[in-house]
Amino acid sequence: MKLFAVTGSCGAGKSTMKDELEKILDPQRFFCADTDEMGFNWWDYAGTDHEFQYKDDCLREAVRRADGRHLVFVGCTNPDTFLMQNTVPETVDSTVFIVLLADDEVIRRRLRERPAERGFISEEKIRPHVEYNQWFRRNRRKFPLTVDTSAEKPDRTAEQIAGFIRRWCDA
Repeated sequence: MKLFAVTGSCGAGKSTMKDELEKILDPQRFFCADTDEMGFNWWDYAGTDHEFQYKDDCLREAVRRADGRHLVFVGCTNPDTFLMQNTVPETVDSTVFIVLLADDEVIRRRLRERPAERGFISEEKIRPHVEYNQWFRRNRRKFPLTVDTSAEKPDRTAEQIAGFIRRWCDA
């Protein structure tokens, strides 16, 4: 099984891409999942001595649900630390990072448009996500695929990503 880790800052379009990819990738070959859908609550881990285990538990559950299919797993994962800090199940034979990013103002607008209960209520709360997006932009050449979601329609962006995933699996 191949793991396609779709990552980026909050507001980059990860959940939107998961929904779009799910529509166009063959469900017999691919399972698309979002960290938020795995049934674990980040706040049950935050501030505990097992905080790191949140991502492991989510990934393990996604691999279980994939049941041998290639996994397209969407989440706010830092590629620099992922392999050092996380336990990737043995059934995963390779991990490929796909990075979504956007213009800073697009990130700000998308986060401001979210419901207030999501917590993006001030520039102070939004700034770290813009800075994380800037980190991805500075490091974009380190990843096999980086896609700017600023202007392209989600279905066209998903087609580009799906083509990359299919080529990677068929190589």
